[in-house]
Amino acid sequence: MNGADTAWIIVATALVLFMTLPGLALFYGGLVRARNVLSVFMHCYAIACLMSVLWFVAGYSIAFGGGTSGLWGGLDKMMLLGMTADDLAGTLPEVLFFAFQMTFAIITPALIVGAYVERVGFGFVLLFSGLWMLLCYAPVVHWVWGGGMLADGGIFGETGVRDFAGGIVVHETAGLAALLIAVFLGPRRNKTTPPHNPGFVMIGAAMLWVGWFGFNGGSQLAADGGAAMALTVTHISAATASLTWALWEKIKFGKASLVGMVTGTIAGLASITPASGFVGPVEALIIGAVAGVLCQEAVNLIRNMLKIDDTLDVFAVHGVGGIFGTIMIAVFGAGSFVAQLGSLAIVGVFTVVVTVVLIFVVKAITPLRVDEETEHSGLDIMVHGERAYDHAS
Repeated sequence: MNGADTAWIIVATALVLFMTLPGLALFYGGLVRARNVLSVFMHCYAIACLMSVLWFVAGYSIAFGGGTSGLWGGLDKMMLLGMTADDLAGTLPEVLFFAFQMTFAIITPALIVGAYVERVGFGFVLLFSGLWMLLCYAPVVHWVWGGGMLADGGIFGETGVRDFAGGIVVHETAGLAALLIAVFLGPRRNKTTPPHNPGFVMIGAAMLWVGWFGFNGGSQLAADGGAAMALTVTHISAATASLTWALWEKIKFGKASLVGMVTGTIAGLASITPASGFVGPVEALIIGAVAGVLCQEAVNLIRNMLKIDDTLDVFAVHGVGGIFGTIMIAVFGAGSFVAQLGSLAIVGVFTVVVTVVLIFVVKAITPLRVDEETEHSGLDIMVHGERAYDHAS
């Protein structure tokens, strides 16, 4: 065990949890109507709790167990049976590696929340998220990070896919699942109401930015120069994408908005995520500069041209950003085009199939969408019996 590595990953684990609670909750919560903000908080919080338990029970074993098939890790590490504080994963206590990866398993299904806010059934959120994490996310983790079929020595030969912190594993999977749920749900009945609290959006985005240092820097799994470089390029990409998003808004609409600028931050962070362990600052500047424009145009394509109500633009920002960053690894010569593009295709098809099957299965058990009265009155009071703002008090 290396004490410095262990200390850093303890901090990084806290930072990645901070991304979901409270960062993502505030970012998403500020973007919805006031009558639905608590439901968004509830979705993020409940997912964090449920994924923690399911990752402990079986998710970690599926992703990082000792299975040799290349498809999944097996069930030998269910509930961490037999694991002690002295067992190591590299230079870290394995129980710490488990906890660090658990925070990734929390935020990935939580990202999908942005696609279905203001109209989804709470039972569907819990059942779908739990099954999706176990049956879609955990196997993909094994393929890419757990020594499975897409890693070095797998189906792409000696040099497998390069995905440092989750362009494929986190952002492509969550983005595609979000897009599909949005299609099956159909649009909100009221899509014209602006974000109820842009201040929440900015605060949440700022928390995500800070937390992302643990997300990318922690993925080095060591306290060394590689972690420092990952942290640095993450920051440069985020800052650059924020500026290019705002500039592109100014050119197109005459005004640069706060919500737009901080959405650009998230686009830059998602885009650098897979590449953060393989590129330097100049490459990060390029990735961020392109991401701010590319993801904004993806929003326009999905929302206005395809008419898909992916409410908070999960696929356009996270999905497109993660896919773009994964491809840029090969563009900058740090990975093979065959492995990068092939892995994107394989994981993409797998995610679509599993997500569609789960949508049909889960909606046969619990309603996918709330009724019209609940949607009109707001999920906060109708589903959870609470209001975010009591103006009479």
